[in-house]
Amino acid sequence: MNVGTAMGQTVTVKPIGRPAWLLAPGVLWLFLFMIVPVAFMVAVSFWSSGYFGTKPDFTFKNYLKLFQSPLYSGQLIKTLRISLEVTLLSLLLSYPIAYFISRGRGALKIVLLLLLFLPFWASYVVRAFVWLPILGRNGVLNSLLIGMGVIDTPIDGLLYNEGAVLVGLVYVYTLFMTLPIYLSIERIDKRLIEAASDLGARPFSIFWRVMLPLSWPGVVSGCIMVFLLTLSAYVTPQLLGGPKGILYGNVIASQFLGNNDWAFGSALAVALVLITLLLFVLLGRKMKIEQVFTGGA
Repeated sequence: MNVGTAMGQTVTVKPIGRPAWLLAPGVLWLFLFMIVPVAFMVAVSFWSSGYFGTKPDFTFKNYLKLFQSPLYSGQLIKTLRISLEVTLLSLLLSYPIAYFISRGRGALKIVLLLLLFLPFWASYVVRAFVWLPILGRNGVLNSLLIGMGVIDTPIDGLLYNEGAVLVGLVYVYTLFMTLPIYLSIERIDKRLIEAASDLGARPFSIFWRVMLPLSWPGVVSGCIMVFLLTLSAYVTPQLLGGPKGILYGNVIASQFLGNNDWAFGSALAVALVLITLLLFVLLGRKMKIEQVFTGGA
């Protein structure tokens, strides 16, 4: 920056920057608790495990076992599918909730936000476990249906299947979708919606052409969080899924806890991380291409 003085001379003033050493604690934390564990997991995935423990033998047999066995590759595909279903269902449920809360005023909005956060004050395990007395054979739902005369005997298929896992995951991850969408809707200038209405736009057109594009950052953030959380889900499938509802995270955990096969468990985890990164790279490129053709930044 050049600053003129009273004597007609020019003095150069350098802007004061932040010292690089201030980044050291954060960088050290990321290195010790993110980079080092992931690097160790990648290394172990090339080792071999047996009855006498894990040995540092460089081999690709763990990855060959993953992709050659239909059991593990099928579980991976199933988990990706369920993650996508949970994300879409959460989006369909969360967007109206976020919009309704954003329309509130004063104390009503505070109460609505409190009701949104209230279930999440309890433990994750408790929130997943609560579906057992709801969907069980003698649970609330069966009792209600029998009391209304809809069924004569309890339905056994409400629990310990893929559908129960889907319901439980959508419930426990609703907040992570609703909150980013609500924050994005709150930032929308209400005058834009009023202008679109004054110009004759119908409600669906206002939503599709004004609200959804402006709230898109919140939608993307919520979808990413819910998708990632579902990919790594363990407790909810373990409690509600039974043999038919286990996901990839349960398979990984079984290698470490049950089979004592740390090498193969690490290979399963590394494969999930790589596939997730690939999906997000493809998604990022697609969004950039769409921005180019739509005139976005």
